[in-house]
Amino acid sequence: MAAKSEDGTTPGIPTLWNRPQRRREQPTLSREQIVAEAFALLDSDGIEALSMRKLAARLNAGATSLYTHVANKDELLALVVDQVFGTLPLTEAEGSEDPEVWRAKVMECAESVRAAIMRHPWMVSVIGDVGMVYLGPNWMRLSEAQLAVMETAGFEIGEANDAMSAVMGYTIGTASVEASWVASLARSGQDEEEWMNQLLPTVIEATKEFPRLHRLYTTEVPDEVAAGRDSSFARGINVILDGIEASRAARREG
Repeated sequence: MAAKSEDGTTPGIPTLWNRPQRRREQPTLSREQIVAEAFALLDSDGIEALSMRKLAARLNAGATSLYTHVANKDELLALVVDQVFGTLPLTEAEGSEDPEVWRAKVMECAESVRAAIMRHPWMVSVIGDVGMVYLGPNWMRLSEAQLAVMETAGFEIGEANDAMSAVMGYTIGTASVEASWVASLARSGQDEEEWMNQLLPTVIEATKEFPRLHRLYTTEVPDEVAAGRDSSFARGINVILDGIEASRAARREG
């Protein structure tokens, strides 16, 4: 049994968001400045370039001064990722009683998360490793808004949470693969269309002994790679939403 404090409550695990920040009498840096500069460094040079020492140099400060605001690099990354989520629009629940409306709102949220990861491919190396990311205030606001959409659509809170976990799991996983792929091509200096045109004959030849894969790569390859990725992502979300609706209907009939 968890120990309780004198007021009878059970103390929780402290996070970087609920931990009081240490103050200096004459602070030269703020947490906001540190996060903004880390964001800029990650976008310009990638995850490999980020170190507390290099970040401090960009801020014309000593590395130790950064630790006044963040305990370590993982905390810094969690703050930066949450700032990315803070740039995403919050979906309004109004009108979600209509099945077409709530599905469109879930799709909109999923596409905005995917787009954010594609814009900031360094997130691929961070989002699964920084444990406190999902306690960030911006992520929680985003989650709260999506749960409100699902509740308005008639889902129980547990059903809503399961549904959004499935959608976000697919979204983050798919976007992470896409972002890694696009970033790798960019580093090689290759164009996505050119690379696919070179690769496709090899894939078709390699799949000759596998009839279903061979049929897939000879009949279902999109004319434009980027547009094909967009279309594939949307189809995947719709498959999940179809399953969510079917599962809810089956539970209600039972």
